[in-house]
Amino acid sequence: MQLGITFPTHEIGIDPAAIRAFAEAAEGLSFSHIATYDHLIGADPAGHPGFNKPYTVRTPFHEPLTLFSFLACCTRRIGFVSAVLVLPMRQTVLVAKQAAEVDILCSGRLRLGVGVGRYDAEYQAMGADFRTRGRRIEEQVALLRALWTQQVVDFKGEWHTVTHGGLNPLPVQRPIPLWFGGSYDNDRVLRRIARISDGWLWYAPPVPNVNPLPAPDPRAAVERFRAYVREAGRDPANVPVEGQMSVAHGTPETWRATFAAWEAIGAKSLVLNTMDAGFTSVDQHIQRLREAKAALA
Repeated sequence: MQLGITFPTHEIGIDPAAIRAFAEAAEGLSFSHIATYDHLIGADPAGHPGFNKPYTVRTPFHEPLTLFSFLACCTRRIGFVSAVLVLPMRQTVLVAKQAAEVDILCSGRLRLGVGVGRYDAEYQAMGADFRTRGRRIEEQVALLRALWTQQVVDFKGEWHTVTHGGLNPLPVQRPIPLWFGGSYDNDRVLRRIARISDGWLWYAPPVPNVNPLPAPDPRAAVERFRAYVREAGRDPANVPVEGQMSVAHGTPETWRATFAAWEAIGAKSLVLNTMDAGFTSVDQHIQRLREAKAALA
């Protein structure tokens, strides 16, 4: 199973030298990829009655594609994953162009993770319709793949029209891999992932006192997902699963047990997250990653 890491976007700060040091250290430790979260604008709970989301206007977020453009110049081998880019609140052609540019700059090391998000205030700020995000992302995926593989595109959908136009230059990967984030307990989302994604980013907190994975019965959840993949006429081997594990707390023994649990359900890769341990420096994040990598070797 491949091991990636979560970029500590909430805690790393804004010093470019520290951001570069983190990426260089991750590559030096032979992690396969860096994954990062996405939010464009934060909501102030004081102005949103009933707001109960985990991230607010006070939670720092680096923009994934801009960040990856910088990290492409700081690294040579490590991959980059947006986990996940909230696609339906963005302009599709602009995302296609930006992702193609990142893929060129990093020589084909980009994997675009996308999802529909859950912050209606963010959609409002972006001038996008929160209610149609599920249907719109399916059309967006079709257009993205066309733009990444065809020099000239003619596309007519419910929300998009491209008339005899295309990107230049095209990305290195044609198309760029598109993975979807989503919860195991949302059947509509899971079926969508099974039908049109290149993989499932199963990032969610573990079930307290039940299982180190984000489901009471993770094997059943993955088997249900793979059944949906087969129903869509696809091979589950071609739609892999990536999980996430916090190493902010715990011990090498608990990390190994969680790693084994993900491995047992057939996850292709696992992303290690060091946030929320109270670290105040990049060196602390790097040291924890070094400890975790040694424990899981």
